[in-house]
Amino acid sequence: MEIKDLLSQTDKLPNIPEVVRELIQALNNPNANYDEISQKVTKDQTLSLKILRLVNSAHFGLSRKVASIDEAVVMLGMAKLKTLVIASGFANSACDVEGIDLPVFWCDSFQVAELARWIAEMTDGEVDPDLAFTAGIIHNIGQLLLHMAQPNRAMAIKTLISTAGISRGKAEFDRLGFTSADAGHALLECWKFPEPLTLAIKYQNNPADLVQNPQLSAVLKLACLINCESKTGDDIEDILQRFPTDIATIAGIQTNTADYLAEALAVKSSLDSLAA
Repeated sequence: MEIKDLLSQTDKLPNIPEVVRELIQALNNPNANYDEISQKVTKDQTLSLKILRLVNSAHFGLSRKVASIDEAVVMLGMAKLKTLVIASGFANSACDVEGIDLPVFWCDSFQVAELARWIAEMTDGEVDPDLAFTAGIIHNIGQLLLHMAQPNRAMAIKTLISTAGISRGKAEFDRLGFTSADAGHALLECWKFPEPLTLAIKYQNNPADLVQNPQLSAVLKLACLINCESKTGDDIEDILQRFPTDIATIAGIQTNTADYLAEALAVKSSLDSLAA
């Protein structure tokens, strides 16, 4: 099987609103017209309603009710609006996917995204936080694609992982000849997402193999690892012993791991309601 066989099933690909694709394409463009993009968000009624519902939730604690996307920009700023649009757009991209609990899947993706942004802010400008956040949201898009386009194979891989005790990457490669990270990279290329983003997805499990600009992929790997570690319940001393300081160095983090790990483990996403 080849990746192109997945991508050729256009009716089984995640359905991402065009305005969300435009917004992500603009992340790497210093001349992007965000006013124009926000107007397009306004015209997408489903997307707008979901964003406004979240903006008016207790989490944001705004002093008055926000009734429009333009108001949301004024109250929260364009940077925060970009976050909400991207998260909401992907959370609505699929429904009833065999083998995947979508609310759990997206809540986990949002948590990785929040961690990736937090970690990116420690890199002294090496990694753009918005790009890192987006990478976190879509880091498992290849796995979603596989379950949508080839549910039987995806379920067989899931069974192999649980019964044989091998990594997802090895199970996927043994069965398919490629990994879900490879599939995600190919899908994002089809959507014409920025190259730094597509490469981060491809090399998220092995950032050291990316010869040029591996920082974003390293940030993403750290975010995924910290997300997993936060669920173990292990003592921080044990987590520190196995923490990949070499990946932190690749990411561009100069701070000693012991000085930030406890705070990183406590980072929580505020976007879970979008996954419901």
